[in-house]
Amino acid sequence: MSTVPLAPGGASGIPGFLPTHVVPPDGLATWTAPDGAVPTAPLDPLLPVRLVERRGDWGQVLCSNGWAAWTDARLLVVLPQGPPAAGGPLVRTDDARKLLTGVHETLGQYRRAMEDLAAGRTDAETFGRTTRGLRIGAVVDGDALWLYDAERDLWCYCDGTAMAALASPAGPGGDH
Repeated sequence: MSTVPLAPGGASGIPGFLPTHVVPPDGLATWTAPDGAVPTAPLDPLLPVRLVERRGDWGQVLCSNGWAAWTDARLLVVLPQGPPAAGGPLVRTDDARKLLTGVHETLGQYRRAMEDLAAGRTDAETFGRTTRGLRIGAVVDGDALWLYDAERDLWCYCDGTAMAALASPAGPGGDH
């Protein structure tokens, strides 16, 4: 990856870098400015980045090594809000196993509907009706787990022993 440095000495890394997005699996083209005039090397697939500025569809992303570039921000994959601040214990809320059971059941419903569609036992309209309203979200990263609680419309973070509510889409806005 060859991107434009945001600040001198950026290659040394950024202490406490927290990504907000991930580059899609196919990577992303980059430019030196939000004008498409001077392309640079693409961002690597699944690279964690921080969106630092947004101008329409353009987004300036910062990489953990301090390098930055402009890209099509619409294609970035938003990460769930990070875990609660390090050092403090999680405030125990509901047991994560209930949400995990819901993820399993919802995914099973979707899979059955998809298999019926693929086997010709149902049509696209019935598939749409069968899957309407299904909504889950889960990110597993080693011992960290983010689960979407569709009933409360928020993300929760679990460290294996405790779970804390994090962010609601209805909360404070901002560009993704």
